Amino acid sequence: MIIEAVAVVALFLAAPCFPQSTPDTQQQAESHARQAQEFLKANRPDLAAGEFSAILAADPNNVEARANLGVVLSLQGEYSKAATELRAAIELRPALWNIQVLLGMCEKRIGQTASAQADLEKAFPQLQEEKLRVQAGMELIEIYYGAGELDKAAGVAGILRQIRPADADILYTAHRIYSDLADESMLSVAMSAPKSARMHQMMAQEMAREGDTEGAIAHYREALKIDPKASGLHFELAELLSNSSSVSAKAEAEKEYRAALANNSFDEKSECRLGEIAFRAADLKGALTHYSRAVDLQPNDADAALGLGNTLAAMHQLDKAQLLLERAVKLEPFSSVIHYRLASVYREMGRTADANRELAEFKRIREMKERLAQIYQEMRRKPAKEERTDPDIPK
Repeated sequence: MIIEAVAVVALFLAAPCFPQSTPDTQQQAESHARQAQEFLKANRPDLAAGEFSAILAADPNNVEARANLGVVLSLQGEYSKAATELRAAIELRPALWNIQVLLGMCEKRIGQTASAQADLEKAFPQLQEEKLRVQAGMELIEIYYGAGELDKAAGVAGILRQIRPADADILYTAHRIYSDLADESMLSVAMSAPKSARMHQMMAQEMAREGDTEGAIAHYREALKIDPKASGLHFELAELLSNSSSVSAKAEAEKEYRAALANNSFDEKSECRLGEIAFRAADLKGALTHYSRAVDLQPNDADAALGLGNTLAAMHQLDKAQLLLERAVKLEPFSSVIHYRLASVYREMGRTADANRELAEFKRIREMKERLAQIYQEMRRKPAKEERTDPDIPK
């Protein structure tokens, strides 16, 4: 809301100075400014506006009074009048970024969308105060979203997520934008290349999210017939097949992971999955080879660090395993599997207190994810990313 922005920029110079004024005029202006502050403390912006107007009657080029008058007019909802004063202040002294943001907000409320966008775009990157920066970003997103400029809206949403990564309003806004971008992209592919491998891949992804595994697999197979070298196809098909209880499906999944690597020797995720397959088959040497290469390809992938840590722990190289699992838990602090594995290593090393701490965190995260799973079930959809299961971890 604009009132929040006003609270940030109100009386943007608490101790105004009037270098071009005569001593008498300056004394009167300072008196009016002090009185205006008193009125604002008493929640009387109407009376404060009168004091700033009195300053401007004697000195029309007083930037501070001009800007503060615009601020208090905004407080009163007089957005058109406020915009006039704020614009005049910026013309007298450019680079008043807080004031320019408030001007953009006022312009947005009186339907001057193009001017609002221009002012917000100019000032937004310059803002330092977090609360105002967030509000300005949300205002700018609304303008972009209303104009269908989803790419620009997504860019601002990404910046706001970095500022406040746990803010529910920002996360919801980002979700809405990203969902619309996905729908728009799918529609574009459907219109321009309805029989392409990518169209089948997108349909497969949507079906997988809705829990239609068989339908998704069928579309992946069709996509591979059209373009067997398209990036991501072999890996995504393998991911679905690997979750099957069928022995033949699991064997086919391994072939698809290898096909993905044949297409792209830098496919670190496929290296991880082949490492997992080897580990579950008690082929520790094979697991070590695959996971080591995965870590080399992507040192900051928590799955790779976890897999290599597990393998080294199974080979009784606990010191090395500890370092890798500690790295993994920093990279992915909300993985219950990593906390459980790290707890196991600590226990084997005789570090009981550390083991108990990690086990408690494992239980906390597992309970949290069970609640999230219930929410997704109520929504009748699968989460975009699920934590991979580990058969050795108790349910």
